Amino acid sequence: MTKKFDQNWDIDAHYDSTELEEHWQLRREFMRVHKDKFPEDYVVALAKTFTNIEFLGCIYPAPVMMRIAELIKEVDMVKKYREQKKTKLQRTFVTASNAAENKFSGKKT
Repeated sequence: MTKKFDQNWDIDAHYDSTELEEHWQLRREFMRVHKDKFPEDYVVALAKTFTNIEFLGCIYPAPVMMRIAELIKEVDMVKKYREQKKTKLQRTFVTASNAAENKFSGKKT
């Protein structure tokens, strides 16, 4: 028997005005999908951990990473976000020495 948790909490109460809209929508959807599986504070923490991994490249202990990897499989928006991200402009980093060399040789990077 699966334990059900209180679902009468407001996901939007966990909105952070400093967060990008795209990041909030993904975190919000993560919480919506998992709202009934864990206590509120745990879902909120998992969602924040997920966004830290997804957007900031944070790394956590293996059990946490595996749990998040399993949970995001149920969030359709993650797959859509990752596909969309592939089509966005990616930064290319060039060393200062290469940039200087290219500038003086007339090459464009």
